[in-house]
This record gives sequence, structure tokens and C-alpha cells, in this order.
Amino acid sequence: MLALAAFASQAMVRVTDTLLPQIASDLQVTIGAASIVVTSYLIAHGSVQLVIGPVGDRFGKYLCIAIAAAASTLFVLLCGLAQSLPLLVAARLACGLATGWVIPFSLAFIGDVIPYERRQQVIGRFISGQILGQLFGQAAGGVLGDLFGWRNVFFILAAMLAAATAGLFIELWRNPITHAGSAATQSTRGLVADYATVLGTPWARALILAAFFESGLMFGAFTYVGADLHVRFGLSFSLVGLFVGFFAIGGLLYSFSVGYLVNRLGQIGLATGGGALLALAYVLLALGPVWWLAPLAIAAIGFGFYMFHNTLQTNATQMAPQARGTAVAIFSSALYLGQTVGVATGGAIFDRYSAVPVFLGAGILLFALALWIAHQLRRR
Repeated sequence: MLALAAFASQAMVRVTDTLLPQIASDLQVTIGAASIVVTSYLIAHGSVQLVIGPVGDRFGKYLCIAIAAAASTLFVLLCGLAQSLPLLVAARLACGLATGWVIPFSLAFIGDVIPYERRQQVIGRFISGQILGQLFGQAAGGVLGDLFGWRNVFFILAAMLAAATAGLFIELWRNPITHAGSAATQSTRGLVADYATVLGTPWARALILAAFFESGLMFGAFTYVGADLHVRFGLSFSLVGLFVGFFAIGGLLYSFSVGYLVNRLGQIGLATGGGALLALAYVLLALGPVWWLAPLAIAAIGFGFYMFHNTLQTNATQMAPQARGTAVAIFSSALYLGQTVGVATGGAIFDRYSAVPVFLGAGILLFALALWIAHQLRRR
């Protein structure tokens, strides 16, 4: 149920990208004007995570997830019913404020109830929902929009969230483990004290910085993979979209093999191997002479990214156990902030110097970051 809620939450991040032409036409506005439905969601989704952590630590992460999923169901439904751009923007803003609770609190809840030695495998399976949601948002959103109209895409997502909400509340009622991590099991501190606890921990500060740079480097480069393939090789947008979807395939392959990889490589091996794979794949994208190497490189980027990212996620759930909800929420918000800065920086370099320095720089720096994290893990 947590993975299904995460699927819908992640799908909502990107689903309007491919629906913008239909939304603009139906609401009789320009595509540029309609693009505010994308940015309004991202701003709300990322910023709300800065303040929600103490709420989950006080009332319980699982309860907050269930309530957020219920609210998200209503707001996603309102997106499909909106008859004007201002109403759609308001509904998307509300969606972002609600769905922003789902993934960080799911990770924090897993941290509360799963022993650390098993946690990376469980998180690796949980993130399959995020990966599939990203793929659905980027690709299936456009396909379903063509077949059924943009409003019905939101109705489908609302139905998925409704199913997740029902399952979450049933478990909340019948399963005592869902009450783990609430105020009954820990003292109440408050917003300032929780932030001081997290940010006063050197390891927590290191992981939050690592999340910022990992997300910025990764998506500051990956955002421009499709544009580079179109410009350099003249590939159609349909083929480019298909190739970019290989990122999710690589991520799913990691999710299916996470148990074996954790047991075989450990966290240090996963971080180092993931960074090395990212570096090799980005170099291949930058210097590859033929277009058919791109899907292989993109799948490798997806696999390598989740090897590294899943290691960071797992450590984030343990970097401040006494304020776990706050810690994971700050970590998640750092990812969104890093992505925003990275995309803007990568765009400026891409426009002036092409994609080659963007890809090479991202690959080299991600590998260096992975080596630094591996070194920190060895010290611990």
C-alpha cells in the first residue's frame, strides 16, 4: 500500500509534462501559461517537506501517510474536475502539499519498524513504486491522455490513491505495528528541537549535503539526455521518450536484485559500484558515436543511480533515529532543492557548450561523491 501511494505521488510530479498541450487547448490558454501547473506542484511538493517532519514524529508516520493519501485522492479528483486554469493550479498546489508527505514518511516509517540490517532490501522494494510512478508520469500519462483525455488521467490516479487509502486505513485499524514511532513511543520535542537534533549531527549534515549534490548532478545532467539525442542524432521525440524510459527499467532491475546486491556488495560496495556505473554511463552518453548505445547507457544510469541513492536513503532513515520523520523530510527536501539548482545550472552549460561537458562533469563528480560517501561509511 505504501508503494502504491508512492507510485501515485511520484506520477503526479511528472504527469502534466506530457498533458500540457491538451490542458492548454481545453482550458483555452497557451502552453506557456499552462506550464504553471507543473511548477506549482513542484514548489508545494518540495517545500512542504521542510516543515512536516515533527508532525510525523508527534502523531505517527503511518497515520500521517494515510491521511495524506486520503487528502491527495480528493485533490487529484479536483484536478480532473477543474474548469479553469486558476482552479487547476489551486488543485495542483493542494496536491503537492498533500502528496509531499507520502514518500518521506514512508521511508521514516520503514526506518521505525524494520531492523537496520534488513532495511536496505525493504526500501529497495518500496522504491519500485516510485520508479514505476515516474515511468507512468513521463510516458503513460501522454498515452492515456491521447486515449481518454487529460481529465481521465487524473481520475485514474485518484482511483489508485483511493485504493491505497483504503488499504492504509485497514492496516492502521488492524495492525499494531502501524502505530510505531508515534508520541506514545517517544518524547515530544517540537519543530526547533527536532531540527536542532538533526542538523546538530555531523553524519546527518553530511548525508543531507550528499543528497543535495547527488540529485543536482544526476538530474542536472539527465534532464538534457532527450534534448541531446534529438539534436545530435536527429531522433524523433517518440523514440527519445522511449529511450528515456530505460532509466526506469534500470531502476526496476535494481529493485528486483537489491537483496542479492546488498548481501554481496554491502553498502560501501553499492555506493562505489553505483558511482562507477554512473560515471561510465555518462561518459558513454557524452562520447558515444552511435545512437543505439543510448538506451544501454540510460538503463545503466538508472541501475547505478538507485545503487547509490538507495544507500543514501537507508542511511538517512538512521541518521537521527530520535527525530526520524524530521530527518528524512529534510533529506527529501534537499533532493528537490538540489534538482532545481542542478537543472538550472545544467541548462546554462548545455546552451553554451553542448551536452558533452554536462554529462562528463556529472559522471566524474557523481563518482567522486560516491567515493566520499564510501569513505565516510568505512569510518563509521
